[in-house]
Amino acid sequence: MAAGAEDQDPHSTLAGSVSKILGLGGFPRMTDLDLLRLNRRVERLLDLPAGAPGATIGIARDGKMLLHRSGGLASIELGVPIGPGTAFRIASVSKQFTCAAILLLARDGKLAPTDSVRKHLPHLPPILGSITLDHLMRNTSGLRDMLELNRLGGVDLGTPLTEAELDAAIARQATLNFPPGSRYLYSNSGFRLLGQVVEQLSGRSLAEFLEARIFRPFGMTRTCHTPQLAAPVPGLATGYLADGAGGFTRAPHGFPLGGEGGLVSCVEDLMLWSQAMERGALGGIAAELEALVPFPNGEPGRYARGLQVDVWRGLRSVSHGGLWPGYKTAYLRFPSKGLTIVAIANNAALEPAVMANQAAAAALAEDPDLLPAPPEVDHSAMVGTWLCQEDGLSLDVGEDGVARMHGVPYALAPTADGRLAALRGSFPFLAAPPTNGVMEVEFDAGSRRQFRRVELAETPSLDGNWVCTELGARWQIRRGKIHARGPVRTSASAWHAEALAPHNLRIHIPSALYPAWADAVLSADGKKLMVNAGRARGLIFERR
Repeated sequence: MAAGAEDQDPHSTLAGSVSKILGLGGFPRMTDLDLLRLNRRVERLLDLPAGAPGATIGIARDGKMLLHRSGGLASIELGVPIGPGTAFRIASVSKQFTCAAILLLARDGKLAPTDSVRKHLPHLPPILGSITLDHLMRNTSGLRDMLELNRLGGVDLGTPLTEAELDAAIARQATLNFPPGSRYLYSNSGFRLLGQVVEQLSGRSLAEFLEARIFRPFGMTRTCHTPQLAAPVPGLATGYLADGAGGFTRAPHGFPLGGEGGLVSCVEDLMLWSQAMERGALGGIAAELEALVPFPNGEPGRYARGLQVDVWRGLRSVSHGGLWPGYKTAYLRFPSKGLTIVAIANNAALEPAVMANQAAAAALAEDPDLLPAPPEVDHSAMVGTWLCQEDGLSLDVGEDGVARMHGVPYALAPTADGRLAALRGSFPFLAAPPTNGVMEVEFDAGSRRQFRRVELAETPSLDGNWVCTELGARWQIRRGKIHARGPVRTSASAWHAEALAPHNLRIHIPSALYPAWADAVLSADGKKLMVNAGRARGLIFERR
């Protein structure tokens, strides 16, 4: 085993020395040897290079911790290994707790999920008047993501921002991605506002409310809401990014975090939360958190309230991922089996979502309800760059089977109908290999778009100053180089434009997480650019 992994006898983390443990839903008995095999499978997932940051994986069933293994370092500088009590920033896994807080306030009679967000935050712009709290919880609000808005204004995640500057990005919005309730598009802005609603109606900070109503009652003593990332947290692992030269660098953090992702937690505490949900705690709030609603066109939704609800190999799953520079989290439950898997990394090169799926396959290997894995799909004909001119969107598919939109990478996995789906649940993406040069991709709410392979074009002249009122930003473009000047700062380095078609462009934007891009469509008269980022669509820049 690699240095940094826990040095202990494999049996020491198994659930006692019992010969069998009976699960829910007819789960076959699991013997000591089954547990040993599962333990060794997880150890292989954590076989990491010496001196590298790493990950931790826990598997629990029916209230018993089957195993909890860790590999790699919590701190490279101090040489401290990740252990059972190591804490991490769990980022968007926080969202289910924010939704639980909203639902508790509804139980208290202080709000209804159908309330307009402006009823409780009347300072918000009028365009948000038709957005309900439930739209925000389900990511169907159409509200643009504040992280994307700041990125397009020259601010990366490592740039120091204040609470007021984040709120100002939301307040400048005069249009939406789509009419509320009609589509799905992940938005951190919505969960930030939900956290503010909790504070407004409870008279407490979000941290105080969550501590009093959730963390303390369930014994989650290592979980806390910490909006300021510079605040010291006992036992917190450092987040690391690959430095491009075989080593690591400490991940930069500039933004304060609210209801969208401010929690620090650990595997053990998330297992306590999962157990509480399985036992019907908080008046059976799990059912409310996991309840899905269809879209107006009848297409089923897959995102509930701060949780992704899906079917994996025939079994209903409840999950969410978390991503912040240097930290990744996967929270995965199979309620009918009483099974929970949590994987957390402080190494951005690792993929806890993949680890969690592989651990699930191992834990459920003998379960007759688990369907066989779908056969592999040959993706070789999909490799390359593709463009949908209808929506002004582009995507890449790599030889490694990883797709990228706006730079965001997500591994593709085969589905039962012969298509490939994104493993990251926050990105609805189903694609079939191309037919007659056309690749059809299904996104949210059943929307399907046709993509055609790109043949690079000559980049048109974009020289000039381009202004977007909703961003409060100005792009100065000279010879294809772009300097973004937003309300907070000017971009640290120049961006550049690349033509995918005569009027379709990619704007390449350096990022702490991955090489990002925005798609842009140049108007026929050359005076307007419509810019689409991953979670902020239809922003108009005018040439001045």
